[in-house]
Order: sequence, then C-alpha cells, then structure tokens
Amino acid sequence: MERKVLKEFDRYLRQRKYPTRSKAIGDLIRAELVGEKWQSDQVVTGVIALIYDHHRRDLVNRLLDIQHDEHDLIISSQHVHLDDTNCLEIIVAKGKALRVEKLAYLLKGTKGVKFGTLIRASTGQEL
Repeated sequence: MERKVLKEFDRYLRQRKYPTRSKAIGDLIRAELVGEKWQSDQVVTGVIALIYDHHRRDLVNRLLDIQHDEHDLIISSQHVHLDDTNCLEIIVAKGKALRVEKLAYLLKGTKGVKFGTLIRASTGQEL
C-alpha cells in the first residue's frame, strides 16, 4: 500500500478510535458486503428515522396508515417526544431490500415530514 494512503488510513483509525488496522479493515469490508445485499434485493434490515410535527394529526395518521399497509416489514417502532412540537419516529424493518427502501421513501416523502433517513443494515446472519 502506498505510504501516503497508509498514513491517511492511520489518521482515520485514530479519529474513530479503532484498536487495530485489522478491525477497521474488517468493518470496511462488512460495510461493502451489506451494500451489496441492498443492491441484490436480498433480505435486509433497515432503520428508518423520521422527524415531524406531531400537531399535524393528518400527517400522523398518514404515517400510521403507511406503516399498517406494510406491517409485514415492520419489526418494531418507537415514538419519542423531542420537545412540545417535534417527534422522532424510529422504525425497524426487515424484508427484501427494494420493499424496505420503498417503505422508507414513502415515509420520508410524506408531506410534513421534516427529516427522514434510512440506515441500511444486514440481518447479521451472513457476516
């Protein structure tokens, strides 16, 4: 490996508090393998996080309707009150990658959602 690349990698390790290069390399490889699972539409796990104004009852009902329509994908959800207006909804989903992504896009794209993101993960069985 080039000296310059190795120096940058060591800086990366220090910033992220990795104990060894081997652990960091393993994590990078696993991240690539998880990405591959999502590209091939295999069974995956994802976490969908949404921020929205809970005073908008029509929005809350739309989000719940979407979740009920896709209930077979949803393992768990948690509702957190961030302040007197904003809520955080955390939804854990498991299923074919395309369906989990579609669910995330439906929820994130609902009018009134202030922020939404999908954390792509694996089921852990193949790693």
